[in-house]
Order: sequence, then C-alpha cells, then structure tokens
Amino acid sequence: MMAKRNISVIIADDHPLILKGLFEELTAAGYNVVETATQGMEALELILTHKPNVALLDIDMPLLTGFDVIKTAKEKGSKTKFIVLSFHKESEYVAQAKALQIQGYLLKEDSFSEIEKCIQAVIDDKTYFSSSFDSFSLQNASDELRKLQLLTPSEATILKLIAQQTTTSEIAEMLSVSSRTVEKHRSNIIAKLGLDQASNSLISWSLANKNIIAQL
Repeated sequence: MMAKRNISVIIADDHPLILKGLFEELTAAGYNVVETATQGMEALELILTHKPNVALLDIDMPLLTGFDVIKTAKEKGSKTKFIVLSFHKESEYVAQAKALQIQGYLLKEDSFSEIEKCIQAVIDDKTYFSSSFDSFSLQNASDELRKLQLLTPSEATILKLIAQQTTTSEIAEMLSVSSRTVEKHRSNIIAKLGLDQASNSLISWSLANKNIIAQL
C-alpha cells in the first residue's frame, strides 16, 4: 500500500468552499496536495505539468468539464488516476464515466472516509463508485455502454452524426456513401440498441445520450 505522503493529488472544483474543504481534509490526512484549480483548463494544465498520482475533479466546471479534462489528458498520454466528484447521480453521467474508463466516481454528499477508500482503490488500479449509487443505476449504465460497444466503427460514426442532428442525406454526402447505406446502418444501430423501429426513436435516444455517444 502506497503511503499517503507519497500520493500526489490535484483537486479541481469551482466551488471555493468545497475546494478549500477538500484541500484541508486531504492535507490534514497526510496526502501530498500539489495544486488546486477552479476551472477545467487550469486543471488540465496542472495535471499535464505535475503528473499527479490522482486528480479529483468536479464534473461541472467553466471552460472544460471534468469529463473534458480527463478525455484530453488521456489523449495526451496522462497516467494520472482520475476521480470525479459531483452532485450528479443520473445514469447518463455514470455511463459517461464508464465510457471514459474513469476509475472513481464520488458524490459530494460522501464522507471523507469514502474519499480515502476511493483514492486507495484507484491507486491499486481498482474501480470505485460511490456507495450512494444503487446497483440498478450502475448496472443500467453498464448495459447502455455495452450496447454502444456492439456498434461497428461505421455505425459509431453515423450515430455521432445523428446526435449532432445531421440528416441522412448530409451523412451520406459527408461519408461518400449512398443514403440507402446510411439507412441500413441506422436500422442496424436501432436493433443493437434495442430501440423501437419508430422513425424518431433513434434521434430521440441519440439526443438524450449525446454526451455518452461523444466518448465513442
């Protein structure tokens, strides 16, 4: 088990009181809190510069969300372990976290002892989601993500464009394929996602889940 003093941490939250409280709790507990940030762009720069063991990030931050920070940091080769800390319990946020392979998801109502459990878990390469989540919510998010992972690269590309409200003819032109080919892909996507064959079911689903789809 890694000693707390050897675990470097960066915290980012746009709520000053929450940020201050986290800093004081972690420092008092013996963790090496390297830096703090109040917005996403600053958090990203600090993570890439200091390469902390762990970054605790609020999801809703100015300039870049916590999810944006994590996605960009990973694309740039960051080895930091990420924990999101949020008020959001909705399954779409959990599914986004799972899509990004975020190892820790805590709620702001959680106790400091749970934060410590989560930090230790991610340091040990384990996944830790708040005990406040019920098993149904976690399973539902996993099921939705599993369905998306059934899509072929072409289907994933088309689904992303549908989520951007791009029409069939526009998609066909952009991908240099026929509208009939796009419609065939749409039909396959509907079947894999288990949606109703109604004409607007895929559009409705993709708009409701556009943030998850963006992580494909």
